[in-house]
Amino acid sequence: MRILIVHNRYQQPGGEDAVVAAEAALLEGRGHTVARLVFDNRAIPARPSPVAAAQLAVGTTWSRHGARAVRQAIRQHRPDIVHLHNTFPLISPAACYAARAEGVPVVQTLHNFRPICPAATLYRAGAVCEDCLGRVFPWPGVAHRCYRGSSAQTTAVAAMIGLHRLLGTWRYRVDRYIALSQVARDRFIAAGFPPERIVIKPNFVAPDPGERRAPGSFFLFVGRLTVEKGVETLLRAWIEHGRQEPLHIVGDGPLAPQVAAAARVSPAIRYLGRLERPEVLEQMRQARALIFPSVWYECFPVTLVEALACGLPVIASRLGAAAEIIEDGVTGLHVTPGSAPDLVAQVARLAHDAATAVALGRAARRVYEATYTADANYDRLLAIYREAQASARARHG
Repeated sequence: MRILIVHNRYQQPGGEDAVVAAEAALLEGRGHTVARLVFDNRAIPARPSPVAAAQLAVGTTWSRHGARAVRQAIRQHRPDIVHLHNTFPLISPAACYAARAEGVPVVQTLHNFRPICPAATLYRAGAVCEDCLGRVFPWPGVAHRCYRGSSAQTTAVAAMIGLHRLLGTWRYRVDRYIALSQVARDRFIAAGFPPERIVIKPNFVAPDPGERRAPGSFFLFVGRLTVEKGVETLLRAWIEHGRQEPLHIVGDGPLAPQVAAAARVSPAIRYLGRLERPEVLEQMRQARALIFPSVWYECFPVTLVEALACGLPVIASRLGAAAEIIEDGVTGLHVTPGSAPDLVAQVARLAHDAATAVALGRAARRVYEATYTADANYDRLLAIYREAQASARARHG
């Protein structure tokens, strides 16, 4: 099978970029021909001129350049499937029409909530927000300036969402959507996406990092240091409640100064900054448990599957994909989102009960082996591609 992967890379490399690269490598490793059409947000000027800003806003809704590039890539590589990942903002949903015009089935992975939420997170003002869900035009997002705190930029994103709802792009121009979790699938269906075209395929971890040998002594947080990731809850648990268990924090982001300040106040906190993936996995293999205190839905955090692969139990928020991936009392422990006392109680439980930490970790490893390996993911991805091809054939009669 020949696959054309279309992706708009982020300015700061993140989980989506890593997933795209991993899937491409997975397909190539199984003998498929993979072509890549990649746009890069680093090409966007930090301070664009008014004309450039206006062009970017228009292109966010319908990029003629993006559509033309997709059609040229299809004619060059003759793929059997076009697999769209992120198309925001340089490619735009016009890519769906370009692929359809060339007669190629389209699969799109819904990595985030951008097609239904200007902020792409369904999160605002410290809480889950679904105010724009199902609206033709997401005006609450514009009113709250949900994208980068800018009315103009939020309006541009909202225009993209509204126009393509009116055009029926989401309903008619994609043969199969890949949602990463049940909670994500439910949200997109509530927003009007066709349920019969949305299938669930989680992300995977490859190569296998290997299971840890013993429960470590420290707790670990890995992720972007932002409010929605629950970093403030994490810091309150250690600073306000005086926890003495060692805590390693890995990551970077807007709350990095607060994390660094907390590390100066509490000798139990060690801030390691941003680490490369092999270093992160080594931290996981040495930890007692991963802490995942996120306060937003999360489509699918790869960090959780990396923990499962390492045989590391997870203390996770009872919310969104985290509550799906981590089974309470089996592969980890659930906590109430935003509750520092609840987090403290579960940390204390695992800190003083090594046997439970070992049992949860072993179960975590078994779940990884059954569900989140490259082999399992490959089989599901190929099945989705075949479903998309069948849908396209049915459409053509």
